[in-house]
Amino acid sequence: MTVIAWDGRTVAADKRALCGGLHYTTTKLRRVQIGDHIPEVLAWTGDQDAGELMAVWYAAGADVSKWPECQKDKDTWCRLLVFDRYGARMYERLPVAVKIEDAFSAWGSGRDFALAAMHLGKTASEGVAIACLFEIGCGNGIDVAVLTP
Repeated sequence: MTVIAWDGRTVAADKRALCGGLHYTTTKLRRVQIGDHIPEVLAWTGDQDAGELMAVWYAAGADVSKWPECQKDKDTWCRLLVFDRYGARMYERLPVAVKIEDAFSAWGSGRDFALAAMHLGKTASEGVAIACLFEIGCGNGIDVAVLTP
């Protein structure tokens, strides 16, 4: 369970993970710099281990021939979100980036609360905080990354 929000400048993600009826704290958002490219922020929804694997795959150059096997499984795939100063894109079950064209967006089980908050003028971080108040699968703190223009 997760909530990740993007307001066009800031990415925010909750830190809650669930396993066997218990929750624990983890990180679903990280900054990466790949070679001379502009800095990027990665975040993910879905199984935590699949998200970690996808982040490693992307940071290693996003080689299509090394696409993680778990992404082909309809029950264990995750969504990898990539943010930079030019916008947002996502990878889901295939090694093809899908550009996000909306001014703000949110993903995960708390997305509806975060989207409503941002629609009402709140930031991505505030949207995640509001989602954490209402969605039982979200919480345990918030990680935030601000992208510079």
